[in-house]
Amino acid sequence: MRPLAALTAPVTDVLNGLDRCLTRGVRSLAMVFVGMLAGWWVYVPVHELLHAAGCLAAGGKVSRLEIAPAYGGTLFAQLLPFVVAGSEYAGRLSGFDTHGSDWTYLATDLAPFVLTLFPGVWLLRRAAGARKALGFGAALPFALAPFLSLTGDAYEIGAIAVTRLPPWSRWPLLLRGDDLVQRIVELARRSDLPAATWAGLALAALLGVVWAFLTWWAGDALARLLGQAPVRR
Repeated sequence: MRPLAALTAPVTDVLNGLDRCLTRGVRSLAMVFVGMLAGWWVYVPVHELLHAAGCLAAGGKVSRLEIAPAYGGTLFAQLLPFVVAGSEYAGRLSGFDTHGSDWTYLATDLAPFVLTLFPGVWLLRRAAGARKALGFGAALPFALAPFLSLTGDAYEIGAIAVTRLPPWSRWPLLLRGDDLVQRIVELARRSDLPAATWAGLALAALLGVVWAFLTWWAGDALARLLGQAPVRR
């Protein structure tokens, strides 16, 4: 794949998929939108539960997983002792212990994005190929999750990597987090920090973008292996 084509592949798949699915004009567009809302409603709690599963599987401990009631938080709170119904976010793993292991931390962050590897990209292309507007919309949150997480999990993954390197290893608590905007606000409040902290934040954000593309490309490779090539007009 050419470099430019590789960088535009996610956008091309989405636009070409829309082109194929919008066979009935506004009605098809409405079906894509309904499918996307349904897919997002399913994806949010599954995403958060996979964060918890990744942490536990890697040897960590989970004490608090917040899921908004609109996404089934009340039901999950009755089923799992560490789930709390309610959050300022749609969902968030706010209480977990990695026992000081960055590998456990990474596993916690990375776990939900197996859904991009499969069925995300594969399902997006399959639905587009079959001109299934509802299925195409439902696949969008799963396939595009790494890019939707650029200011959240993707940034945090980059920050974990950056804070293992000098000079940023001095500020892990300051730079790490799953909310890039919150990190920017925190740095802006501090007048005693060197410019290197801002450089670390920028590098972490950049690494998050690189990771998002790498995840998509891995999903692309698996989808091709399973017979789903990039969507064509």
